[in-house]
Amino acid sequence: MNILILCDMFPPAFGPRMGYLCKYLKQSGVETSVITEYIPDETFAFLKGDADVVYIPFYDANRFSAWLRIFLLDMFFGYKNRRMYREARRQTRAKRYDLILCSSYRLFPLPAACRIAKEAHLPLAVDLRDVIEQFSGNEYIAHSLPRLGGLERVVAWLFKTISLRRRNRVLRRAAHVTTISLWHVELLKRYNPHVSLIYNGFDPDIFSPSAVKSEQFFVTYTGRLTSTLLRNPGLLFEAVKLLAGESLIHPDTFRIRWFTDEKSRRIIQCEAAKYAVADFMDYHDYVPATEIPAILNESSIVLLLANKSDDRGPKGIMTTKFFEALAVERPILCVRGDEGCLEEVICRTRSGLSAHDVQETRQFIERHYRQWLTDGRTTVDVDRAEVEKFSRKAQAEQFIHVFEQILNT
Repeated sequence: MNILILCDMFPPAFGPRMGYLCKYLKQSGVETSVITEYIPDETFAFLKGDADVVYIPFYDANRFSAWLRIFLLDMFFGYKNRRMYREARRQTRAKRYDLILCSSYRLFPLPAACRIAKEAHLPLAVDLRDVIEQFSGNEYIAHSLPRLGGLERVVAWLFKTISLRRRNRVLRRAAHVTTISLWHVELLKRYNPHVSLIYNGFDPDIFSPSAVKSEQFFVTYTGRLTSTLLRNPGLLFEAVKLLAGESLIHPDTFRIRWFTDEKSRRIIQCEAAKYAVADFMDYHDYVPATEIPAILNESSIVLLLANKSDDRGPKGIMTTKFFEALAVERPILCVRGDEGCLEEVICRTRSGLSAHDVQETRQFIERHYRQWLTDGRTTVDVDRAEVEKFSRKAQAEQFIHVFEQILNT
Protein backbone atom coordinates (compact mmCIF):
# COMPACT_ATOMS: atom_id res chain seq x y z
CA MET A 1 0.00 0.00 0.00
CA ASN A 2 1.31 3.45 -0.92
CA ILE A 3 -0.28 6.55 0.62
CA LEU A 4 0.13 10.25 -0.13
CA ILE A 5 -0.44 12.35 3.00
CA LEU A 6 -1.29 16.05 2.87
CA CYS A 7 -1.21 17.71 6.29
CA ASP A 8 -0.89 21.10 7.90
CA MET A 9 1.93 20.06 10.28
CA PHE A 10 4.52 17.30 10.28
CA PRO A 11 7.75 16.56 12.18
CA PRO A 12 10.17 17.98 13.03
CA ALA A 13 7.42 20.52 13.86
CA PHE A 14 4.55 19.76 16.23
CA GLY A 15 2.78 17.06 14.24
CA PRO A 16 2.79 13.95 16.45
CA ARG A 17 -0.34 12.27 15.08
CA MET A 18 0.87 11.97 11.48
CA GLY A 19 4.50 11.60 12.55
CA TYR A 20 3.82 8.57 14.72
CA LEU A 21 1.42 7.18 12.13
CA CYS A 22 4.15 7.20 9.48
CA LYS A 23 6.55 5.53 11.91
CA TYR A 24 4.23 2.60 12.55
CA LEU A 25 2.90 2.40 8.98
CA LYS A 26 6.51 1.96 7.86
CA GLN A 27 6.94 -0.91 10.32
CA SER A 28 3.80 -2.50 8.82
CA GLY A 29 5.15 -2.24 5.27
CA VAL A 30 3.00 0.72 4.20
CA GLU A 31 4.86 3.38 2.20
CA THR A 32 4.07 7.04 2.80
CA SER A 33 4.90 10.33 1.11
CA VAL A 34 4.05 13.60 2.87
CA ILE A 35 3.41 17.16 1.70
CA THR A 36 3.15 19.73 4.48
CA GLU A 37 3.77 23.33 5.45
CA TYR A 38 7.29 24.17 6.60
CA ILE A 39 7.28 25.34 10.22
CA PRO A 40 10.63 26.21 11.89
CA ASP A 41 10.32 23.93 14.91
CA GLU A 42 12.33 20.90 16.07
CA THR A 43 10.01 19.57 18.80
CA PHE A 44 9.57 16.22 17.05
CA ALA A 45 12.89 16.01 15.21
CA PHE A 46 13.30 12.37 16.26
CA LEU A 47 10.33 11.41 14.04
CA LYS A 48 12.05 12.51 10.84
CA GLY A 49 12.99 9.83 8.35
CA ASP A 50 9.91 7.61 8.42
CA ALA A 51 8.43 9.14 5.25
CA ASP A 52 9.48 11.07 2.15
CA VAL A 53 8.49 14.67 3.00
CA VAL A 54 8.12 17.83 0.93
CA TYR A 55 7.98 21.00 3.04
CA ILE A 56 6.38 24.13 1.56
CA PRO A 57 7.45 27.46 3.14
CA PHE A 58 4.64 30.02 3.10
CA TYR A 59 5.95 32.86 5.29
CA ASP A 60 8.46 33.87 7.94
CA ALA A 61 6.87 32.52 11.13
CA ASN A 62 8.54 35.27 13.21
CA ARG A 63 6.80 38.09 11.33
CA PHE A 64 3.16 38.69 12.25
CA SER A 65 2.63 40.85 9.18
CA ALA A 66 3.73 37.97 6.92
CA TRP A 67 1.37 35.57 8.73
CA LEU A 68 -1.56 38.01 8.45
CA ARG A 69 -0.96 38.53 4.73
CA ILE A 70 -0.97 34.77 4.01
CA PHE A 71 -3.93 34.29 6.37
CA LEU A 72 -6.03 36.74 4.32
CA LEU A 73 -4.79 35.42 0.95
CA ASP A 74 -5.67 31.89 1.98
CA MET A 75 -9.07 32.82 3.42
CA PHE A 76 -10.26 34.72 0.35
CA PHE A 77 -8.27 33.07 -2.48
CA GLY A 78 -7.19 29.65 -1.17
CA TYR A 79 -3.52 30.57 -1.61
CA LYS A 80 -1.99 27.81 0.55
CA ASN A 81 -4.27 25.14 -0.86
CA ARG A 82 -3.37 26.14 -4.42
CA ARG A 83 0.34 25.73 -3.70
CA MET A 84 -0.26 22.44 -1.89
CA TYR A 85 -2.31 21.16 -4.83
CA ARG A 86 0.43 21.98 -7.35
CA GLU A 87 2.98 20.01 -5.35
CA ALA A 88 0.55 17.10 -4.92
CA ARG A 89 -0.04 17.05 -8.68
CA ARG A 90 3.70 16.69 -9.25
CA GLN A 91 3.81 13.83 -6.78
CA THR A 92 0.90 11.89 -8.25
CA ARG A 93 2.32 12.24 -11.77
CA ALA A 94 5.69 10.91 -10.65
CA LYS A 95 4.55 8.02 -8.46
CA ARG A 96 1.58 5.67 -8.12
CA TYR A 97 -0.50 5.94 -4.95
CA ASP A 98 -3.40 3.88 -3.66
CA LEU A 99 -5.01 6.52 -1.46
CA ILE A 100 -4.86 10.16 -0.34
CA LEU A 101 -4.94 10.92 3.39
CA CYS A 102 -5.45 14.49 4.56
CA SER A 103 -4.94 15.45 8.21
CA SER A 104 -6.01 18.88 9.45
CA TYR A 105 -7.19 20.67 12.56
CA ARG A 106 -9.18 23.34 10.75
CA LEU A 107 -9.40 23.50 6.95
CA PHE A 108 -6.00 23.62 5.26
CA PRO A 109 -5.12 21.49 3.25
CA LEU A 110 -8.50 19.74 2.80
CA PRO A 111 -9.48 21.53 -0.46
CA ALA A 112 -6.11 20.66 -2.02
CA ALA A 113 -6.45 17.01 -1.01
CA CYS A 114 -10.00 16.81 -2.36
CA ARG A 115 -8.97 18.33 -5.68
CA ILE A 116 -5.96 16.07 -6.24
CA ALA A 117 -7.89 12.97 -5.16
CA LYS A 118 -10.56 13.74 -7.76
CA GLU A 119 -8.05 14.43 -10.53
CA ALA A 120 -5.93 11.35 -9.77
CA HIS A 121 -9.03 9.12 -9.33
CA LEU A 122 -7.94 8.14 -5.83
CA PRO A 123 -10.07 7.67 -2.70
CA LEU A 124 -9.76 10.38 -0.05
CA ALA A 125 -9.53 9.70 3.69
CA VAL A 126 -9.84 12.73 5.99
CA ASP A 127 -8.41 12.88 9.50
CA LEU A 128 -9.62 15.80 11.64
CA ARG A 129 -7.60 16.27 14.83
CA ASP A 130 -9.62 19.29 15.95
CA VAL A 131 -12.54 21.29 14.57
CA ILE A 132 -13.59 24.92 14.81
CA GLU A 133 -16.81 24.04 16.66
CA GLN A 134 -14.94 22.63 19.68
CA PHE A 135 -13.54 25.99 20.76
CA SER A 136 -15.21 28.45 23.12
CA GLY A 137 -13.83 31.52 21.34
CA ASN A 138 -11.48 32.32 18.45
CA GLU A 139 -8.67 30.07 19.70
CA TYR A 140 -8.68 28.22 16.37
CA ILE A 141 -6.99 31.27 14.77
CA ALA A 142 -3.24 30.89 15.21
CA HIS A 143 -2.61 34.52 16.19
CA SER A 144 -4.81 37.18 17.75
CA LEU A 145 -6.14 39.52 15.08
CA PRO A 146 -5.19 43.20 15.47
CA ARG A 147 -7.87 45.52 16.82
CA LEU A 148 -9.48 47.31 13.89
CA GLY A 149 -12.43 49.08 15.49
CA GLY A 150 -14.57 45.95 15.44
CA LEU A 151 -13.52 44.89 11.94
CA GLU A 152 -11.45 42.06 13.45
CA ARG A 153 -14.70 40.41 14.64
CA VAL A 154 -16.03 40.55 11.08
CA VAL A 155 -12.80 38.95 9.79
CA ALA A 156 -13.04 36.19 12.42
CA TRP A 157 -16.70 35.55 11.52
CA LEU A 158 -15.87 35.43 7.81
CA PHE A 159 -12.97 33.06 8.44
CA LYS A 160 -15.17 30.72 10.46
CA THR A 161 -18.03 30.81 7.95
CA ILE A 162 -15.80 30.26 4.91
CA SER A 163 -13.75 27.54 6.61
CA LEU A 164 -16.76 25.53 7.75
CA ARG A 165 -18.43 25.74 4.34
CA ARG A 166 -15.29 24.57 2.54
CA ARG A 167 -14.52 21.89 5.13
CA ASN A 168 -18.00 20.40 5.03
CA ARG A 169 -17.95 20.29 1.24
CA VAL A 170 -14.80 18.13 1.40
CA LEU A 171 -16.20 15.94 4.18
CA ARG A 172 -19.20 15.05 2.04
CA ARG A 173 -16.87 13.87 -0.73
CA ALA A 174 -14.49 11.86 1.46
CA ALA A 175 -14.56 8.08 1.40
CA HIS A 176 -14.01 7.97 5.17
CA VAL A 177 -13.37 10.36 8.06
CA THR A 178 -11.37 9.70 11.23
CA THR A 179 -11.33 11.90 14.32
CA ILE A 180 -10.22 12.00 17.95
CA SER A 181 -13.23 11.84 20.30
CA LEU A 182 -16.82 10.61 20.47
CA TRP A 183 -18.03 14.21 20.46
CA HIS A 184 -16.17 14.82 17.20
CA VAL A 185 -17.60 11.61 15.71
CA GLU A 186 -21.18 12.71 16.37
CA LEU A 187 -20.53 16.19 14.98
CA LEU A 188 -18.88 14.98 11.77
CA LYS A 189 -21.53 12.35 11.07
CA ARG A 190 -23.77 15.26 10.09
CA TYR A 191 -21.66 15.58 6.94
CA ASN A 192 -20.42 12.02 6.30
CA PRO A 193 -21.89 8.76 7.67
CA HIS A 194 -18.52 6.99 7.50
CA VAL A 195 -16.72 8.35 10.57
CA SER A 196 -14.36 6.35 12.82
CA LEU A 197 -12.91 7.20 16.22
CA ILE A 198 -9.12 6.95 16.46
CA TYR A 199 -7.92 8.65 19.63
CA ASN A 200 -4.65 10.51 20.02
CA GLY A 201 -2.17 8.45 21.99
CA PHE A 202 1.35 7.72 23.22
CA ASP A 203 4.33 6.01 21.64
CA PRO A 204 5.02 2.79 23.62
CA ASP A 205 8.66 2.93 22.51
CA ILE A 206 9.10 6.19 24.41
CA PHE A 207 6.51 6.45 27.20
CA SER A 208 6.49 3.93 30.03
CA PRO A 209 6.40 4.14 33.85
CA SER A 210 9.63 4.51 35.82
CA ALA A 211 10.00 4.33 39.61
CA VAL A 212 11.64 7.75 39.97
CA LYS A 213 11.80 9.52 43.33
CA SER A 214 11.98 13.30 43.56
CA GLU A 215 13.30 15.71 46.17
CA GLN A 216 10.34 18.02 45.63
CA PHE A 217 6.65 17.40 44.94
CA PHE A 218 6.16 18.40 41.31
CA VAL A 219 2.82 19.25 39.69
CA THR A 220 3.71 19.41 35.99
CA TYR A 221 2.01 20.95 32.97
CA THR A 222 3.37 20.72 29.43
CA GLY A 223 1.57 22.65 26.72
CA ARG A 224 -0.11 25.94 25.89
CA LEU A 225 -2.77 27.97 27.67
CA THR A 226 -4.37 30.22 25.07
CA SER A 227 -7.50 31.11 27.03
CA THR A 228 -9.00 30.43 30.47
CA LEU A 229 -12.30 29.78 28.67
CA LEU A 230 -10.61 26.80 27.07
CA ARG A 231 -8.34 25.71 29.93
CA ASN A 232 -8.86 27.07 33.42
CA PRO A 233 -6.36 26.46 36.27
CA GLY A 234 -8.55 28.20 38.85
CA LEU A 235 -9.48 25.09 40.89
CA LEU A 236 -5.82 24.13 41.21
CA PHE A 237 -4.77 27.57 42.42
CA GLU A 238 -7.68 27.76 44.86
CA ALA A 239 -6.82 24.31 46.28
CA VAL A 240 -3.13 25.23 46.63
CA LYS A 241 -4.09 28.42 48.44
CA LEU A 242 -6.18 26.39 50.92
CA LEU A 243 -3.42 23.84 51.51
CA ALA A 244 -0.83 26.57 52.01
CA GLY A 245 -3.15 28.43 54.39
CA GLU A 246 -3.39 25.25 56.49
CA SER A 247 0.44 24.92 56.43
CA LEU A 248 0.12 21.51 54.74
CA ILE A 249 2.34 22.52 51.81
CA HIS A 250 5.23 24.96 51.46
CA PRO A 251 7.00 26.42 48.40
CA ASP A 252 10.26 24.77 49.46
CA THR A 253 8.87 21.32 48.70
CA PHE A 254 5.74 21.87 46.60
CA ARG A 255 6.32 23.19 43.07
CA ILE A 256 4.04 23.68 40.08
CA ARG A 257 6.11 23.45 36.90
CA TRP A 258 4.99 24.97 33.62
CA PHE A 259 6.69 23.97 30.38
CA THR A 260 5.06 26.39 28.01
CA ASP A 261 5.44 29.49 25.83
CA GLU A 262 5.66 33.16 26.78
CA LYS A 263 2.03 34.00 25.96
CA SER A 264 0.78 31.12 28.15
CA ARG A 265 3.16 32.14 30.91
CA ARG A 266 1.65 35.63 31.09
CA ILE A 267 -1.86 34.17 31.45
CA ILE A 268 -0.70 31.76 34.18
CA GLN A 269 1.12 34.51 36.09
CA CYS A 270 -1.97 36.70 36.01
CA GLU A 271 -4.19 33.87 37.28
CA ALA A 272 -1.71 32.79 39.98
CA ALA A 273 -1.55 36.36 41.29
CA LYS A 274 -5.32 36.35 41.84
CA TYR A 275 -4.94 33.48 44.32
CA ALA A 276 -1.63 34.61 45.88
CA VAL A 277 0.13 31.36 44.90
CA ALA A 278 2.87 32.82 42.69
CA ASP A 279 5.59 31.54 45.08
CA PHE A 280 4.74 27.96 44.11
CA MET A 281 5.35 28.47 40.37
CA ASP A 282 8.32 27.49 38.20
CA TYR A 283 8.36 28.45 34.53
CA HIS A 284 10.30 26.66 31.80
CA ASP A 285 10.46 26.91 28.04
CA TYR A 286 9.19 24.18 25.78
CA VAL A 287 11.49 21.15 25.64
CA PRO A 288 12.01 18.60 22.84
CA ALA A 289 9.43 15.80 22.88
CA THR A 290 12.14 13.26 23.75
CA GLU A 291 12.60 14.96 27.15
CA ILE A 292 8.92 14.78 28.12
CA PRO A 293 8.91 11.14 29.38
CA ALA A 294 11.58 11.88 32.00
CA ILE A 295 9.81 15.08 33.07
CA LEU A 296 6.50 13.24 33.50
CA ASN A 297 8.10 10.30 35.33
CA GLU A 298 9.67 12.58 37.95
CA SER A 299 6.34 14.36 38.46
CA SER A 300 4.13 13.70 41.47
CA ILE A 301 0.98 14.86 39.66
CA VAL A 302 0.54 15.47 35.94
CA LEU A 303 -1.72 18.45 35.35
CA LEU A 304 -4.31 18.70 32.59
CA LEU A 305 -6.12 21.98 32.05
CA ALA A 306 -9.66 21.88 30.68
CA ASN A 307 -13.08 23.41 31.27
CA LYS A 308 -16.65 22.22 31.42
CA SER A 309 -17.86 21.00 28.05
CA ASP A 310 -21.07 22.86 27.27
CA ASP A 311 -22.49 25.30 24.72
CA ARG A 312 -20.10 28.04 25.88
CA GLY A 313 -17.11 25.86 26.76
CA PRO A 314 -14.67 23.63 24.87
CA LYS A 315 -15.95 20.33 23.49
CA GLY A 316 -14.31 16.97 22.85
CA ILE A 317 -10.71 18.15 23.39
CA MET A 318 -8.38 15.25 24.24
CA THR A 319 -4.78 16.32 23.83
CA THR A 320 -1.76 14.11 23.19
CA LYS A 321 -0.29 15.08 26.56
CA PHE A 322 -3.18 13.36 28.34
CA PHE A 323 -2.36 10.00 26.75
CA GLU A 324 1.35 10.43 27.43
CA ALA A 325 0.50 11.02 31.10
CA LEU A 326 -1.54 7.80 31.06
CA ALA A 327 1.48 5.86 29.83
CA VAL A 328 3.81 6.90 32.68
CA GLU A 329 1.21 6.00 35.35
CA ARG A 330 1.47 9.18 37.35
CA PRO A 331 -1.69 10.59 39.01
CA ILE A 332 -3.53 12.90 36.60
CA LEU A 333 -5.35 15.98 37.86
CA CYS A 334 -7.70 17.53 35.32
CA VAL A 335 -9.01 21.00 36.23
CA ARG A 336 -11.69 21.98 35.47
CA GLY A 337 -13.12 18.54 34.54
CA ASP A 338 -14.91 18.67 31.19
CA GLU A 339 -17.75 16.34 32.30
CA GLY A 340 -17.43 14.85 28.82
CA CYS A 341 -15.12 12.70 26.70
CA LEU A 342 -11.93 13.43 28.63
CA GLU A 343 -13.52 12.77 32.00
CA GLU A 344 -14.97 9.47 30.75
CA VAL A 345 -11.52 8.16 29.76
CA ILE A 346 -9.91 9.36 33.01
CA CYS A 347 -12.55 7.41 34.94
CA ARG A 348 -12.36 4.35 32.68
CA THR A 349 -8.58 4.11 33.00
CA ARG A 350 -8.60 4.90 36.76
CA SER A 351 -5.80 7.38 36.07
CA GLY A 352 -6.72 10.29 38.31
CA LEU A 353 -9.30 12.98 39.04
CA SER A 354 -11.44 15.07 36.73
CA ALA A 355 -12.18 17.78 39.28
CA HIS A 356 -15.48 19.65 39.63
CA ASP A 357 -14.91 21.59 42.87
CA VAL A 358 -12.13 22.87 45.07
CA GLN A 359 -12.61 20.41 47.94
CA GLU A 360 -12.09 17.27 45.86
CA THR A 361 -9.13 19.00 44.18
CA ARG A 362 -7.66 19.81 47.56
CA GLN A 363 -8.19 16.26 48.87
CA PHE A 364 -6.62 14.72 45.76
CA ILE A 365 -3.49 16.87 46.08
CA GLU A 366 -3.19 16.31 49.83
CA ARG A 367 -3.54 12.53 49.49
CA HIS A 368 -0.77 12.28 46.93
CA TYR A 369 1.39 14.81 48.75
CA ARG A 370 1.25 12.65 51.89
CA GLN A 371 2.15 9.60 49.79
CA TRP A 372 5.14 11.50 48.41
CA LEU A 373 6.26 12.49 51.94
CA THR A 374 6.30 8.80 52.85
CA ASP A 375 7.60 7.17 49.66
CA GLY A 376 9.36 9.95 47.77
CA ARG A 377 7.08 9.32 44.79
CA THR A 378 3.41 8.87 43.89
CA THR A 379 1.61 6.05 42.14
CA VAL A 380 -1.79 5.37 40.61
CA ASP A 381 -3.40 1.98 39.94
CA VAL A 382 -4.35 2.44 36.28
CA ASP A 383 -6.21 -0.12 34.20
CA ARG A 384 -3.30 -1.10 31.96
CA ALA A 385 -5.46 -3.03 29.51
CA GLU A 386 -7.44 0.16 28.86
CA VAL A 387 -4.31 2.31 28.66
CA GLU A 388 -2.68 0.04 26.05
CA LYS A 389 -5.57 0.74 23.68
CA PHE A 390 -4.19 4.25 23.27
CA SER A 391 -0.73 3.30 21.97
CA ARG A 392 0.29 4.81 18.64
CA LYS A 393 1.07 1.33 17.36
CA ALA A 394 -2.50 0.18 18.02
CA GLN A 395 -3.83 3.31 16.36
CA ALA A 396 -1.74 2.71 13.22
CA GLU A 397 -3.47 -0.68 12.97
CA GLN A 398 -6.82 1.13 13.19
CA PHE A 399 -5.78 3.44 10.35
CA ILE A 400 -4.68 0.47 8.23
CA HIS A 401 -8.08 -1.14 8.81
CA VAL A 402 -9.78 2.05 7.59
CA PHE A 403 -7.53 2.19 4.51
CA GLU A 404 -8.24 -1.45 3.65
CA GLN A 405 -11.95 -0.86 4.13
CA ILE A 406 -11.83 2.06 1.70
CA LEU A 407 -9.80 0.18 -0.93
CA ASN A 408 -12.02 -2.90 -0.73
CA THR A 409 -15.24 -0.96 -1.19
